Amino acid sequence: MRLSDIAQKLSCELRAEGDIEISRVAGIEDAGPGDLTFISNRKYIRHLKTTRASAVILGHDMPDVPLPSIRAANPYLVFARALELFYTPRAPEHGIDPTACVAQDARLGDNPSIGAHAVIGRQCEIGDNCVIYPHAVVYPGVVLGDDVVLHSHSVIREYCRLGNRVVVQNGSVVGSDGFGYAPQEDGTYYKIPQSGVVIIEDDVEIGACTTIDRAAVGATRIGRGVKIDNMVQIGHGCNIGENTVLAAQVGLAGSTKLGKNVQAGGQVGFAGHLAVGDGAVITAQSGIHQDIPAGAIMSGSPAVDNPSWRRAVIAFPQLPELVKKVRQLQRELEALKAQFISRVDI
Repeated sequence: MRLSDIAQKLSCELRAEGDIEISRVAGIEDAGPGDLTFISNRKYIRHLKTTRASAVILGHDMPDVPLPSIRAANPYLVFARALELFYTPRAPEHGIDPTACVAQDARLGDNPSIGAHAVIGRQCEIGDNCVIYPHAVVYPGVVLGDDVVLHSHSVIREYCRLGNRVVVQNGSVVGSDGFGYAPQEDGTYYKIPQSGVVIIEDDVEIGACTTIDRAAVGATRIGRGVKIDNMVQIGHGCNIGENTVLAAQVGLAGSTKLGKNVQAGGQVGFAGHLAVGDGAVITAQSGIHQDIPAGAIMSGSPAVDNPSWRRAVIAFPQLPELVKKVRQLQRELEALKAQFISRVDI
């Protein structure tokens, strides 16, 4: 495909020769002749000197480069759309595999794709164009919207409800029992029945090996457009607002409430029964132990505002020397005090 055609399809500005033939999209360090690459972060500009790519996607604010370029306000988004021009995912096989186990009273929508050894329990309602890959399990009473994709070994537990265009990656569990135990006088724990459900709204994507616990009562709710990475734990009774993004190994204790458009980096931990406002950003490995206002940027454990954390991180390597200097000053001060007292006595 010619570079000029790509620019036209993506509604981008073309700079330099447009007759270059592009055969694929690749990362800047791996790209070769015939490849279209991209830069969305300025720290990678240095790679333009050594890349073998034939063209590059850049932001409008990036400097002029000798390499032919496509300019866009959001180069990362254009990169994603360019990938679609060259990559077509393999379509699933339509129909129901003879080894799949589908309950007689399950209601299937039009055009289902149900793979080998998949299980669909009693009284399930499956929407149109759903894809259930081999060995996925759908417990009784589950409701799936249209165009849902359940990858192999994913499990949707009883009575949970998934909206339209929800994707659940391999090995994830939606509706597992919440971690609820009441201590007894003899030191043992009494399991609290987890009688609630999980409700997942439209256009949610759930990464591999993620677990979303059902509520003890009521519902654990995942809002429209939420994106959840691999190995994320969402406790019972949590509520995650629309278009929130949770990176790998984030953990939410029970009854945590996240607003809309919250971003949490990898390994962020949220203590239970707290609220995070809309648009808050939590950087990687932070520990959240208190409510967070809307729009805040928090870092560290326990988390503080990002500017304070950055100053603290810079100061931390200097602490041993600072302590040494403080002790020296204390000794000098004690010596001066002793001299002053001796002179007064005289």
